[in-house]
Amino acid sequence: MQDDHLFIFGIGYSALAFARRAAGRYGSITGTVRSAEKAASLRAEGVDALLFDGVHATDEVRAALGRATHLVQSIAPDAAGDPALRLYAPDLRLSRALRWIGYLSTVGVYGDHAGGWVDEATPPRAVSERSRNRVAAEAAWLMLGAEVGVPVALLRLAGIYGPGRNTFVNLAEGSARRLVKPGQVFNRIHVEDIAAIVAAAAEQRASGVFNVTDNEPAPPQEVVAFAAELAGYPPLPDIPFESASLSPMARSFYGENKRVSNARLSRDLGITLAYPTYRDALAALWTKGTWRG
Repeated sequence: MQDDHLFIFGIGYSALAFARRAAGRYGSITGTVRSAEKAASLRAEGVDALLFDGVHATDEVRAALGRATHLVQSIAPDAAGDPALRLYAPDLRLSRALRWIGYLSTVGVYGDHAGGWVDEATPPRAVSERSRNRVAAEAAWLMLGAEVGVPVALLRLAGIYGPGRNTFVNLAEGSARRLVKPGQVFNRIHVEDIAAIVAAAAEQRASGVFNVTDNEPAPPQEVVAFAAELAGYPPLPDIPFESASLSPMARSFYGENKRVSNARLSRDLGITLAYPTYRDALAALWTKGTWRG
């Protein structure tokens, strides 16, 4: 893939892990960020970082998009739609180089299933506005791909964690809580597994929907308890969900309860997760000392 050019809209936590994994596999990598400081840091890693505020198009981004063979979009949509499409869809329609698009979405598009299982064939029924925006953005990228004849992979990510963003950090900061809502489970995915999955999808020019989650949906209080025991913290008390003080966004997450199947990752992409459960991931973060980031 040395003649290929990778373009990433929005190099944040997950996309940065993918960009680092992709280094050396592409002839060049360009990505957008919102600050000059982040751009300078990425350039030091060999990424041609460009500024993009989601509001204004630039000639530099247009030029890089014109060379892109593989495109990954990780910027969240807003009420007005997908910012990359809003500003650069005409340029993408004119591209003669583009061969694959990957859109990083969320399992939140499935909505609430009362703890039942969902897979890629389950129709979205988003509840929150942010998830409804995602459904609209997914449809828009699929439409663009159909227009230009380029495969589009919708990569629906579960709750993301990894170095610097995990329960050990919360314990150290004193913000970890064993919040208990009977029957509630969440789906999770380690950032390094996200990077591997996006890389495989790009290399195979995969299309369609892929649930990017580990093998074991689990109650949040069990994750906190496991991490606390590993790190030598005393057991945290249970806090009933009904009496917990939560932000509106945090409370909304508990309004959706589902178990998300990841079977297609193995079947169609040949993926074997490095961290198939939260226990594998947390044990590795703790024993390797990488939990701080």
